[in-house]
Amino acid sequence: MSETIDVVNNETERRFEIRIDSDVAFAEYRLVDHGIILPHTVVPEAFEGRGYGSALAKAALGYARDQGLQVIPLCTFMAGYIAKHAEWHDIVHETYRGRLGIE
Repeated sequence: MSETIDVVNNETERRFEIRIDSDVAFAEYRLVDHGIILPHTVVPEAFEGRGYGSALAKAALGYARDQGLQVIPLCTFMAGYIAKHAEWHDIVHETYRGRLGIE
């Protein structure tokens, strides 16, 4: 599949979004002092397994890195994604590294 997935940072709703016809996949975020909390990610069932969740994770984590923010992954999907992708380990808040097994 060579589909380009367009992720938009909807700052008003505080979430990264992918519009898919009338559906929306999204990863919510909250900005805190020097950090970003990632509490919840939703990908409509019809679109699971097509890379939308990974695209949302890359957008959120890339934003965090660009802004110099430490990531607090409360969302189980985001936590799992980070645990599997070592290139993001350095931006995880130190209190969450142990929870992800990335000391």
